[in-house]
Parts: sequence; structure tokens; C-alpha cells
Amino acid sequence: MIRPRKRFGQHFLHDSQVIANIINAINPQPGEPILEIGPGLGAITGELLKRAQRLEVIEIDRDVIPVLRERMQGRGELIIHEADALNVDLTRLAAGRRLRICGNLPYNISTPLLFHLLEAAPSIADMHFMLQKEVVDRMAAHANDDAYGRLSVMIAVIAEVESLFDVGPESFTPAPRVQSSVVRLRPRAKLPFAIPDRARFARVVSAAFGQRRKTLRNSLKGQVDNAGFISADIDPIRRAETLSPEEFGRLALTPPPRTEQTEP
Repeated sequence: MIRPRKRFGQHFLHDSQVIANIINAINPQPGEPILEIGPGLGAITGELLKRAQRLEVIEIDRDVIPVLRERMQGRGELIIHEADALNVDLTRLAAGRRLRICGNLPYNISTPLLFHLLEAAPSIADMHFMLQKEVVDRMAAHANDDAYGRLSVMIAVIAEVESLFDVGPESFTPAPRVQSSVVRLRPRAKLPFAIPDRARFARVVSAAFGQRRKTLRNSLKGQVDNAGFISADIDPIRRAETLSPEEFGRLALTPPPRTEQTEP
């Protein structure tokens, strides 16, 4: 008997109706390059194989892999990559294809894993994930929403986000202590605005939300000076949660104060 491992953040999905809803949302077609992250015991895997006939999966838990192989026999071609998804080079794995990625992501690494996946956005057609509802709410939030924050801004620039439906704890073994949601992400063909320096954009967004109760003048001290606020046409007494991603982009385009400049 395979027991869910806490260190891998495993919660095995068992609700047949939820599984059907996820499969219908993905709508896998034969011949599509589909990649499932964290298949576990194969709750979603079996239906994906049935429809697509070929499936690649990334699984970190070596103990579940033999069980997964046995359960999937005769359902289609299953290719298993035993690895930590955080360390997989998705661009290399895609090999010129545009992957359709899905999975019930471990809640304990969901945010860093999302950022890792989005680094390979040009190699991804779409993504369907089960995540903690709080995370999905943050991902889908807009300026002035309570859940709006760093994650909202950084993902909105790269992908369109659509929250699909919620899933209760009773659908998993063991039952998590949180509500879950299924989300769809579609990487954008083109960024909505210019970001010449992505590292600076990330620093500005992170600093702004790191002290979100403060005005931008205070939270972005060392990142944007008065001349920068004037150039970006942003009132420095505003707070981070009121700015759209495009407005953060304008702030990131301004020259950093001299104190931020590094030595050559």
C-alpha cells in the first residue's frame, strides 16, 4: 500500500466527478504532446492516456512509479521521467513542441514551480493545474482586489489566467486542510508591454508588495526615485495593490537610483 508522503506534499485525488471535470477542461486529443506533473497513483493519468494515447509524466516519488506503470498497462504509451519538476529543463523536454502541461501540484512548492514553468512559456501551449484555492485566487486577481499581489502581477505579464472550479478537501486522500481550485493558464504569444530588464521588473514588483501597506515612495526607496515616478507618471503616494501590471512595467523602465547601480 502506497501512503502519501508529507515531504512531497502528496494528496491523492480520488473523486471521479472531479477527475472527469479536470479531463473535460483539458480536453486532450490524440497526438498532442501532453505532460503531467506529479501523477501519483494515476487518478488523472489513466483518463489522459485513454484520450491522448501517449503521455509523458514527471514523478519524484520512486515508490509510486512501479504502481503507476502497472495501473497504466494497456492504456497507451506512458513515458515516465523520474525527477523533481523544479529541476527539469522544460524547453529541452519540449524539443520544439508546445507542451500541454497539467497536474495536481504539491502545495508546498506550487509557487516556485509555477515560476519555473513560466520560464519555459514559449514551449508551452497551456497548463491546467490543481492548486490551493488561495494561490489560484492570487494568480487570477486584478488591481485593487484583496488577493492581488506579486504573484498576480508576475503571472499576468506572461500568461492569461482562468480560475475554472473549486474542489473540496474530501476529494483527496489524505484530505488537505485547505480548499483547492483548478486553474487554466495560457502563455501569451506576445508580452502586453515591453520589459527590457526582467530582473529589474521583478525587483520593483517584489519591493512594492514586500511593504504593501506603505506608499510606493517608501516601499520603492532604493528602486525608484522622484524622477522615476514623474517619468512613469505614477503618483508615489499610491500603494502597490492599486497599480496595474503595465504601471509596474513603466516604473521598471525608469533608471534606478544611483544607490542601486552596481560596480562594473
